[in-house]
Amino acid sequence: MATSKAYPTGGTYFDAIKRNFKNVPVDASKDNAIETSAFLEAAESLTGLFDVMGSVAFAPVKNDMVGNVKKVRDRQLAAPDQSETLQALCLNELKVKKHTATEGLLWLVRGLDFTAQSLRHNLSHPTEELSTSFRHAYQNTLKPHHSFLVKPIFSAAMSATPYRKDFYAKLAAEDNKEMLVREMGEWLEALERQVGVLKEFLGRKEAKW
Repeated sequence: MATSKAYPTGGTYFDAIKRNFKNVPVDASKDNAIETSAFLEAAESLTGLFDVMGSVAFAPVKNDMVGNVKKVRDRQLAAPDQSETLQALCLNELKVKKHTATEGLLWLVRGLDFTAQSLRHNLSHPTEELSTSFRHAYQNTLKPHHSFLVKPIFSAAMSATPYRKDFYAKLAAEDNKEMLVREMGEWLEALERQVGVLKEFLGRKEAKW
């Protein structure tokens, strides 16, 4: 059966996404403030990878992340002048004794961390199947926070990951594999950096509710 591709001719999957994490503004002069709109676009673009994996088992994983993006965006739309960066959005929401968006961001970051660690582990272990990489990352990220009702849903998704060769074949043509590894690595590096910034911020006392 032919593999349905998710990349433009002559390019890779990462050339076609709406927003790359590489293109999310992070202001180092303002405590690594991350632009809200760009980050949410990049997070939404990331969820497309679950479509590439091609299993309905990933629908709950994707829906969870999309739902958390919506919680953050709803707050941004409700108070745009106070939400230009993710950090400002959270702190201003907490000032009015609410935490829907801040909690949504916390779970979104956990989901992004899970995805980033899964793909980083897979890139770093060229013979490892996706299911192994995703299980390894799940242990380190989401599993400690999931209830016994949620864990089986994610376990089913990880069991439904495609074979490694089939997944990467959907992201780029065989003769563009080096380009894919480079672009995926750059995307991952930016994602990991932003996840690190947000984990540190969300761990602060002022970001608690």
